[in-house]
Amino acid sequence: MILAEKIMEERKKNGWSQEDLADKLGVSRQSVSKWESAQSVPDLNRILEMSRLFNVSTDYLLKDEQDRPANQASEDSGKELRRVSMEEANAFLTENASFAKKISIGCMICTLCPIPLFAAMALQRIGVIPLEEDPAGVIGIILLLIMVAISLIYFIPAAMSHDKWEYLEKESFDAEYGVEGMVKAKSEKFQSRFIRAITGGTVSILIGVCVFLSGAAIDEKNEPLLMGLTSVMFLFIAAGVFLIVRAGITKDGYSKLLQEGDYSKEEKSNTVLNAVTPAYWMVITAIYLTISFLTNRWDITWLVWAVAGVLYGGLSVVLRAVHKSRQG
Repeated sequence: MILAEKIMEERKKNGWSQEDLADKLGVSRQSVSKWESAQSVPDLNRILEMSRLFNVSTDYLLKDEQDRPANQASEDSGKELRRVSMEEANAFLTENASFAKKISIGCMICTLCPIPLFAAMALQRIGVIPLEEDPAGVIGIILLLIMVAISLIYFIPAAMSHDKWEYLEKESFDAEYGVEGMVKAKSEKFQSRFIRAITGGTVSILIGVCVFLSGAAIDEKNEPLLMGLTSVMFLFIAAGVFLIVRAGITKDGYSKLLQEGDYSKEEKSNTVLNAVTPAYWMVITAIYLTISFLTNRWDITWLVWAVAGVLYGGLSVVLRAVHKSRQG
Protein backbone atom coordinates (compact mmCIF):
# COMPACT_ATOMS: atom_id res chain seq x y z
CA MET A 1 0.00 0.00 0.00
CA ILE A 2 1.41 3.40 -1.00
CA LEU A 3 1.32 6.64 1.00
CA ALA A 4 -1.72 7.98 -0.88
CA GLU A 5 -3.77 4.90 -0.04
CA LYS A 6 -2.67 4.97 3.60
CA ILE A 7 -3.70 8.62 4.02
CA MET A 8 -7.12 7.90 2.54
CA GLU A 9 -7.59 4.76 4.64
CA GLU A 10 -6.59 6.36 7.94
CA ARG A 11 -8.69 9.46 7.23
CA LYS A 12 -11.77 7.34 6.63
CA LYS A 13 -11.10 5.22 9.71
CA ASN A 14 -11.25 8.41 11.77
CA GLY A 15 -14.51 9.39 10.12
CA TRP A 16 -13.03 12.60 8.66
CA SER A 17 -13.76 14.22 5.32
CA GLN A 18 -10.96 15.66 3.21
CA GLU A 19 -11.94 19.09 4.51
CA ASP A 20 -11.71 17.87 8.12
CA LEU A 21 -8.20 16.55 7.60
CA ALA A 22 -7.19 19.69 5.73
CA ASP A 23 -8.38 21.87 8.64
CA LYS A 24 -6.41 19.79 11.14
CA LEU A 25 -3.25 20.08 9.02
CA GLY A 26 -3.71 23.71 8.05
CA VAL A 27 -3.79 23.02 4.31
CA SER A 28 -6.43 23.23 1.58
CA ARG A 29 -8.83 20.42 0.72
CA GLN A 30 -7.30 20.33 -2.74
CA SER A 31 -3.93 19.47 -1.19
CA VAL A 32 -5.39 16.48 0.63
CA SER A 33 -7.16 15.41 -2.57
CA LYS A 34 -3.87 15.51 -4.49
CA TRP A 35 -2.09 13.48 -1.77
CA GLU A 36 -4.77 10.78 -1.89
CA SER A 37 -4.72 10.62 -5.68
CA ALA A 38 -0.89 10.46 -5.64
CA GLN A 39 -0.62 13.68 -7.64
CA SER A 40 1.64 15.20 -4.99
CA VAL A 41 3.42 14.24 -1.74
CA PRO A 42 3.04 16.04 1.62
CA ASP A 43 6.13 17.62 3.13
CA LEU A 44 7.90 16.16 6.16
CA ASN A 45 6.08 18.37 8.67
CA ARG A 46 2.73 17.23 7.34
CA ILE A 47 3.88 13.60 7.47
CA LEU A 48 4.82 14.03 11.14
CA GLU A 49 1.51 15.72 11.90
CA MET A 50 -0.49 12.95 10.19
CA SER A 51 1.51 10.38 12.12
CA ARG A 52 0.31 12.02 15.33
CA LEU A 53 -3.28 12.48 14.15
CA PHE A 54 -3.62 8.92 12.88
CA ASN A 55 -1.70 7.45 15.83
CA VAL A 56 0.63 5.53 13.50
CA SER A 57 4.38 5.58 12.94
CA THR A 58 6.06 7.57 10.19
CA ASP A 59 7.59 4.32 8.99
CA TYR A 60 4.13 2.95 8.36
CA LEU A 61 3.17 6.01 6.32
CA LEU A 62 6.37 6.30 4.29
CA LYS A 63 7.35 2.70 3.62
CA ASP A 64 5.22 0.99 1.00
CA GLU A 65 6.02 -2.46 2.36
CA GLN A 66 5.28 -1.47 5.95
CA ASP A 67 2.01 -2.93 7.17
CA ARG A 68 0.11 -1.94 10.26
CA PRO A 69 1.33 -3.68 13.42
CA ALA A 70 -0.28 -7.00 14.15
CA ASN A 71 -2.82 -7.37 16.93
CA GLN A 72 -1.24 -6.85 20.32
CA ALA A 73 -1.54 -9.62 22.86
CA SER A 74 -2.85 -9.17 26.34
CA GLU A 75 0.03 -8.75 28.80
CA ASP A 76 -2.02 -10.35 31.55
CA SER A 77 -3.32 -13.47 29.86
CA GLY A 78 -1.14 -13.91 26.79
CA LYS A 79 -4.31 -14.16 24.71
CA GLU A 80 -5.20 -11.94 21.80
CA LEU A 81 -7.70 -9.27 22.78
CA ARG A 82 -10.84 -8.50 20.85
CA ARG A 83 -10.37 -5.71 18.28
CA VAL A 84 -12.83 -2.84 17.96
CA SER A 85 -12.97 -1.38 14.46
CA MET A 86 -13.87 2.16 13.43
CA GLU A 87 -17.20 0.90 12.11
CA GLU A 88 -18.00 -0.79 15.43
CA ALA A 89 -17.03 2.30 17.42
CA ASN A 90 -19.22 4.61 15.32
CA ALA A 91 -22.13 2.15 15.46
CA PHE A 92 -21.82 1.98 19.25
CA LEU A 93 -21.74 5.75 19.66
CA THR A 94 -24.85 6.12 17.48
CA GLU A 95 -26.71 3.43 19.41
CA ASN A 96 -25.49 4.78 22.76
CA ALA A 97 -26.93 8.22 21.93
CA SER A 98 -30.32 6.58 21.28
CA PHE A 99 -29.95 4.50 24.45
CA ALA A 100 -29.16 7.62 26.50
CA LYS A 101 -32.25 9.40 25.18
CA LYS A 102 -34.61 6.48 25.89
CA ILE A 103 -33.25 5.78 29.37
CA SER A 104 -33.34 9.46 30.34
CA ILE A 105 -36.98 9.70 29.17
CA GLY A 106 -37.82 6.58 31.19
CA CYS A 107 -36.13 8.03 34.29
CA MET A 108 -37.98 11.32 33.80
CA ILE A 109 -41.35 9.53 33.60
CA CYS A 110 -40.53 7.54 36.76
CA THR A 111 -39.69 10.78 38.56
CA LEU A 112 -42.98 12.31 37.41
CA CYS A 113 -45.11 9.31 38.41
CA PRO A 114 -45.97 10.56 41.98
CA ILE A 115 -47.56 13.73 40.52
CA PRO A 116 -50.95 12.11 39.64
CA LEU A 117 -51.23 10.86 43.21
CA PHE A 118 -50.52 14.27 44.71
CA ALA A 119 -52.78 15.98 42.18
CA ALA A 120 -55.67 13.60 42.90
CA MET A 121 -55.30 14.09 46.65
CA ALA A 122 -55.04 17.88 46.35
CA LEU A 123 -58.10 18.11 44.07
CA GLN A 124 -60.06 15.91 46.47
CA ARG A 125 -59.14 18.14 49.41
CA ILE A 126 -60.39 21.29 47.68
CA GLY A 127 -63.56 19.59 46.45
CA VAL A 128 -62.85 19.43 42.73
CA ILE A 129 -63.03 15.61 42.79
CA PRO A 130 -66.29 14.55 44.49
CA LEU A 131 -64.81 11.46 46.13
CA GLU A 132 -63.67 10.35 49.56
CA GLU A 133 -59.96 10.42 50.33
CA ASP A 134 -59.35 6.68 49.84
CA PRO A 135 -60.98 6.39 46.38
CA ALA A 136 -59.14 9.51 45.25
CA GLY A 137 -55.90 7.98 46.48
CA VAL A 138 -56.63 4.77 44.58
CA ILE A 139 -57.14 6.75 41.37
CA GLY A 140 -53.81 8.50 41.96
CA ILE A 141 -52.02 5.19 42.56
CA ILE A 142 -53.53 3.68 39.40
CA LEU A 143 -52.28 6.64 37.35
CA LEU A 144 -48.89 6.30 39.05
CA LEU A 145 -48.64 2.64 38.04
CA ILE A 146 -49.69 3.49 34.48
CA MET A 147 -46.81 5.97 34.27
CA VAL A 148 -44.40 3.33 35.61
CA ALA A 149 -45.66 0.97 32.88
CA ILE A 150 -45.08 3.67 30.26
CA SER A 151 -41.51 4.12 31.51
CA LEU A 152 -40.90 0.39 30.95
CA ILE A 153 -41.75 0.90 27.28
CA TYR A 154 -38.57 2.97 27.12
CA PHE A 155 -36.41 0.96 29.55
CA ILE A 156 -36.88 -2.60 28.33
CA PRO A 157 -36.36 -2.22 24.53
CA ALA A 158 -33.45 0.15 25.12
CA ALA A 159 -31.74 -2.29 27.49
CA MET A 160 -32.30 -5.26 25.18
CA SER A 161 -30.86 -3.47 22.14
CA HIS A 162 -27.90 -2.27 24.20
CA ASP A 163 -26.99 -5.75 25.43
CA LYS A 164 -24.86 -6.50 22.38
CA TRP A 165 -22.37 -3.85 23.50
CA GLU A 166 -21.96 -5.35 26.97
CA TYR A 167 -18.45 -6.54 26.15
CA LEU A 168 -17.23 -2.92 26.00
CA GLU A 169 -18.18 -2.57 29.65
CA LYS A 170 -16.95 -5.92 30.94
CA GLU A 171 -14.12 -7.09 28.67
CA SER A 172 -10.70 -5.65 27.89
CA PHE A 173 -10.17 -4.95 24.19
CA ASP A 174 -7.84 -3.29 21.69
CA ALA A 175 -8.99 -0.56 19.33
CA GLU A 176 -7.83 -0.39 15.74
CA TYR A 177 -5.77 2.58 14.60
CA GLY A 178 -7.74 5.79 14.48
CA VAL A 179 -10.52 4.70 16.86
CA GLU A 180 -8.99 6.26 19.95
CA GLY A 181 -8.30 9.54 18.17
CA MET A 182 -11.84 9.72 16.82
CA VAL A 183 -13.42 8.96 20.20
CA LYS A 184 -11.18 11.44 22.03
CA ALA A 185 -12.08 14.18 19.57
CA LYS A 186 -15.80 13.55 20.02
CA SER A 187 -15.42 13.27 23.79
CA GLU A 188 -13.60 16.59 24.00
CA LYS A 189 -16.23 18.23 21.81
CA PHE A 190 -18.99 16.84 24.06
CA GLN A 191 -17.33 18.02 27.28
CA SER A 192 -18.83 21.53 27.19
CA ARG A 193 -22.32 20.09 26.60
CA PHE A 194 -21.77 17.66 29.47
CA ILE A 195 -20.86 20.47 31.86
CA ARG A 196 -23.91 22.50 30.80
CA ALA A 197 -26.22 19.50 31.21
CA ILE A 198 -24.91 18.58 34.67
CA THR A 199 -25.04 22.20 35.80
CA GLY A 200 -28.52 22.76 34.35
CA GLY A 201 -29.82 19.51 35.83
CA THR A 202 -28.44 20.30 39.28
CA VAL A 203 -29.87 23.82 39.21
CA SER A 204 -33.27 22.48 38.11
CA ILE A 205 -33.37 20.03 41.02
CA LEU A 206 -32.39 22.74 43.51
CA ILE A 207 -35.06 25.08 42.14
CA GLY A 208 -37.66 22.36 42.64
CA VAL A 209 -36.62 21.82 46.25
CA CYS A 210 -36.65 25.58 46.88
CA VAL A 211 -40.18 25.85 45.47
CA PHE A 212 -41.41 23.22 47.93
CA LEU A 213 -39.57 24.72 50.90
CA SER A 214 -40.89 28.19 50.13
CA GLY A 215 -44.47 26.86 50.15
CA ALA A 216 -43.86 25.07 53.43
CA ALA A 217 -42.52 28.31 54.91
CA ILE A 218 -45.58 30.27 53.75
CA ASP A 219 -48.24 27.88 55.05
CA GLU A 220 -47.10 24.47 56.26
CA LYS A 221 -50.65 23.45 57.27
CA ASN A 222 -52.19 24.06 53.84
CA GLU A 223 -52.10 20.49 52.51
CA PRO A 224 -53.52 21.19 49.02
CA LEU A 225 -50.92 23.94 48.54
CA LEU A 226 -48.09 21.66 49.70
CA MET A 227 -49.27 18.84 47.44
CA GLY A 228 -49.42 21.20 44.47
CA LEU A 229 -45.94 22.54 45.20
CA THR A 230 -44.66 18.99 45.65
CA SER A 231 -45.91 18.25 42.13
CA VAL A 232 -44.09 21.34 40.85
CA MET A 233 -40.96 20.16 42.68
CA PHE A 234 -41.13 16.80 40.92
CA LEU A 235 -41.48 18.58 37.56
CA PHE A 236 -38.20 20.42 38.14
CA ILE A 237 -36.51 17.29 39.50
CA ALA A 238 -37.67 15.28 36.46
CA ALA A 239 -36.18 17.88 34.11
CA GLY A 240 -32.92 17.74 36.04
CA VAL A 241 -32.88 13.93 36.00
CA PHE A 242 -33.41 13.91 32.23
CA LEU A 243 -30.45 16.24 31.62
CA ILE A 244 -28.08 14.50 34.05
CA VAL A 245 -28.90 10.92 33.02
CA ARG A 246 -28.67 11.62 29.28
CA ALA A 247 -25.36 13.46 29.62
CA GLY A 248 -23.97 10.81 31.97
CA ILE A 249 -24.79 7.88 29.69
CA THR A 250 -23.38 9.69 26.66
CA LYS A 251 -20.13 10.44 28.49
CA ASP A 252 -19.97 6.86 29.74
CA GLY A 253 -20.09 5.73 26.12
CA TYR A 254 -16.88 7.59 25.35
CA SER A 255 -15.27 6.24 28.55
CA LYS A 256 -16.16 2.68 27.55
CA LEU A 257 -14.43 2.99 24.16
CA LEU A 258 -11.42 4.75 25.69
CA GLN A 259 -11.35 2.28 28.63
CA GLU A 260 -11.11 5.10 31.14
CA GLY A 261 -12.43 5.64 34.67
CA ASP A 262 -14.87 2.94 35.77
CA TYR A 263 -14.28 1.13 32.46
CA SER A 264 -10.50 0.87 32.67
CA LYS A 265 -8.96 -2.57 32.27
CA GLU A 266 -8.17 -2.62 35.98
CA GLU A 267 -11.80 -1.88 36.94
CA LYS A 268 -13.11 -4.53 34.55
CA SER A 269 -11.04 -7.14 36.35
CA ASN A 270 -12.69 -6.19 39.67
CA THR A 271 -15.25 -9.02 39.61
CA VAL A 272 -16.44 -8.38 43.17
CA LEU A 273 -17.46 -4.77 42.44
CA ASN A 274 -19.05 -5.80 39.15
CA ALA A 275 -21.15 -8.43 40.93
CA VAL A 276 -22.14 -6.28 43.90
CA THR A 277 -23.17 -3.14 41.95
CA PRO A 278 -26.34 -4.43 40.19
CA ALA A 279 -27.46 -6.31 43.31
CA TYR A 280 -26.96 -3.18 45.44
CA TRP A 281 -29.11 -0.96 43.23
CA MET A 282 -31.83 -3.62 42.94
CA VAL A 283 -32.03 -3.73 46.75
CA ILE A 284 -32.14 0.08 46.93
CA THR A 285 -34.96 0.17 44.37
CA ALA A 286 -36.94 -2.37 46.39
CA ILE A 287 -36.38 -0.37 49.59
CA TYR A 288 -37.45 2.88 47.89
CA LEU A 289 -40.67 1.44 46.49
CA THR A 290 -41.55 -0.37 49.72
CA ILE A 291 -41.09 2.70 51.92
CA SER A 292 -42.88 4.94 49.43
CA PHE A 293 -45.98 2.77 49.14
CA LEU A 294 -46.16 2.05 52.88
CA THR A 295 -45.76 5.66 53.98
CA ASN A 296 -47.26 7.38 50.91
CA ARG A 297 -44.63 10.09 51.43
CA TRP A 298 -43.20 10.32 47.92
CA ASP A 299 -42.17 13.91 48.65
CA ILE A 300 -39.60 12.63 51.15
CA THR A 301 -38.70 9.07 50.15
CA TRP A 302 -36.69 10.26 47.13
CA LEU A 303 -33.98 11.01 49.69
CA VAL A 304 -33.34 7.25 49.71
CA TRP A 305 -31.51 7.71 46.40
CA ALA A 306 -29.29 10.47 47.75
CA VAL A 307 -28.32 8.37 50.78
CA ALA A 308 -27.81 5.29 48.57
CA GLY A 309 -25.51 7.25 46.26
CA VAL A 310 -23.30 8.34 49.16
CA LEU A 311 -23.20 4.82 50.60
CA TYR A 312 -22.35 3.35 47.20
CA GLY A 313 -19.42 5.73 46.89
CA GLY A 314 -18.00 4.43 50.16
CA LEU A 315 -18.73 0.82 49.24
CA SER A 316 -16.98 1.12 45.88
CA VAL A 317 -13.90 2.67 47.51
CA VAL A 318 -13.67 -0.25 49.95
CA LEU A 319 -14.14 -2.88 47.25
CA ARG A 320 -11.52 -1.22 45.02
CA ALA A 321 -9.07 -1.17 47.91
CA VAL A 322 -9.68 -4.87 48.56
CA HIS A 323 -9.20 -5.63 44.88
CA LYS A 324 -5.91 -3.73 44.74
CA SER A 325 -4.61 -5.48 47.85
CA ARG A 326 -5.37 -8.85 46.28
CA GLN A 327 -3.71 -7.83 43.03
CA GLY A 328 -0.65 -6.69 44.98
